Amino acid sequence: MAQYIVRRLLHTVLVVFAISLIIFFSIRLTGDPVTVMFGAGEPTKEAVEEVRSNLGLDEPLIVQYGIFLKGLVTLDFGESFRTGLPVWGMITEKMGATIALALGGIAVAILIAFPIGIISAVKRGTIFDFSGRVFSLLGISFPNFWLGIMLMIIFAVNLQWLPSSGFDGFKHLILPSVTLGLILSGILARLVRSSMLEILNQQYISTARSKGIKEWSVIIRHAFRNALIPTITFLGIQFGSLLGGTVIIEQVFSWPGVGRLIIDAINQRDYPVIQGGVIVLALLMVFVNLLVDISYSVLDPRIKAGGSEK
Repeated sequence: MAQYIVRRLLHTVLVVFAISLIIFFSIRLTGDPVTVMFGAGEPTKEAVEEVRSNLGLDEPLIVQYGIFLKGLVTLDFGESFRTGLPVWGMITEKMGATIALALGGIAVAILIAFPIGIISAVKRGTIFDFSGRVFSLLGISFPNFWLGIMLMIIFAVNLQWLPSSGFDGFKHLILPSVTLGLILSGILARLVRSSMLEILNQQYISTARSKGIKEWSVIIRHAFRNALIPTITFLGIQFGSLLGGTVIIEQVFSWPGVGRLIIDAINQRDYPVIQGGVIVLALLMVFVNLLVDISYSVLDPRIKAGGSEK
């Protein structure tokens, strides 16, 4: 286990280095941040050069990248071009909202998809199975921004049960979490159903039933536990994706998360914030995937961390 974790950490270093290389040079193709700062004005050449010098943009790109890598080791991403505030502080301030939204979406998806997937598999070929598959298809088909707007109109504007925007308590979390969760639950329900069908056809399930074990125990303790392995993989990947992929939902619900912070930084060509935000999200995704791999050996002792099985 320890050797595997060390290998993954070394792999993480290579991944972060590759991401830093791509993000550093690609964002510099989006335009000069100094031009954005001056807006529609016509600054003098001396004024432009002074700003570029103060921001360190007058150095060669390789030197700028070296400074960026040096700061990356200590999670010091410099200061924002717009506000002058430390980038790390800006990211951590927004990270709580993004993690809360991602966890909320995952929780809603689990609460909806697990029962639907299990019932569809157990009641295969019945009206319950058909209804579950229709729900999955609808969940996959709806664009998340459209669903978010519809939920906002119904529950925030018409019924006025929930707030439509912002982040100031549990009520503000409900609509964006349900939006993310409903979309994700469609895919998750199909995965749970297919995994359960495969497990229910295994010989040891028939053996457990022949021993007189209660049906609910066979389904939950024997079948569902083993069906969790591919499901955990999917949830881990989706959680990492949600951390960096909630930008549209954050925009729809005016959610003050990291995704919205990065979008605003892109519009302002705020290089340090863009670099820091993407790197932090990448680190979180790699960490989540590591936890998912380790969880395999907990769910099934036959599987060792790293994917080997004996």
